[in-house]
Amino acid sequence: MLPWFQNKFPLYLAPMAGVTDTVFRRLCKEQGADVVVTEFVSAEGIFRRNHRTQCYLDFDESERPLGVQLFGGDPAHLGEAARMVIDWKQPDFIDINFGCPVNKVVCKNGGSSLLRDCPLLESVARAVVQAAAPVPVTAKIRIGWSHDTINATTTARILENAGVQAIAVHGRTKEQGYSGEADWDVIADVVQSVQIPVIGNGDLTGAMDVKRRTESGVRGVMIGRGAMSSPWIFREIKTFFATGKIPPAPSLEEQWDFIIRHCRLAVEHPRRGRETPTMHAMRARLMAYSRGMPGARDLREKFSSVSSLTELEEIAAEHLKASSADSADLCRLLPA
Repeated sequence: MLPWFQNKFPLYLAPMAGVTDTVFRRLCKEQGADVVVTEFVSAEGIFRRNHRTQCYLDFDESERPLGVQLFGGDPAHLGEAARMVIDWKQPDFIDINFGCPVNKVVCKNGGSSLLRDCPLLESVARAVVQAAAPVPVTAKIRIGWSHDTINATTTARILENAGVQAIAVHGRTKEQGYSGEADWDVIADVVQSVQIPVIGNGDLTGAMDVKRRTESGVRGVMIGRGAMSSPWIFREIKTFFATGKIPPAPSLEEQWDFIIRHCRLAVEHPRRGRETPTMHAMRARLMAYSRGMPGARDLREKFSSVSSLTELEEIAAEHLKASSADSADLCRLLPA
């Protein structure tokens, strides 16, 4: 069994393209994430030694246990890519992406497209397991291509028989994308269909969501969009499971400290280069952080044009001052 499942209920940070780079993974580790996975990486890009693709493989030792997630539709190339990654980076495991719903991945016969072709899915899984040995292989799937073709239990058994050691299941179909609700009943069915650990994924936004979903029998959970706006979700879950109490949310000042630190680490990372393009790339991340903050609409407007750390610090100072004034006004209106 994978060591992080031994007497533990691991919290995974879900791999998300353009989000879960080495900087964000390290920050989530600090907040309590147990296992992290790289952004999904093209097996063809690795196979062809594409420089940009290799950059996605960067990670710090503090991120372990860490997996490299590969996608593609050619079993031989995926197997060779797994060997190359292990030789270059020595990750703790290889993860295969059978869940991405994005059309530019699906049209290349990658991601969730293989959910419609179980023989090819099996060939890919066996090729990667054989090539990666003794490094363990895991996989991420969706519950099916569409509502009419939900086949997660079949897919999970195929992957288990191919030697995959754990499966993460996102409770939506490819056609759903990220809309609608995740179907945790199907995830529970997957748990019953295999002996290997199943990690549940979908609509987890806080500790109570995770507590409720443990009833499905999953051996761990994977958190994606919830971590994008609130990376401290991992600390909340850990504290709740240890004490039975939900800790207070970080103060607005603490949230801003975290956001500014994230941007500063991104700017300072040697792969990033200059400050302005890095801050442009961080705009989408800042938009996610604004969710739930007071005056979020105005913040998003300002974030849409931010180009430097100095600008961000000025926005933070102005926002904190305005929020403090609003709180003082509210206190004066309350009865003594």
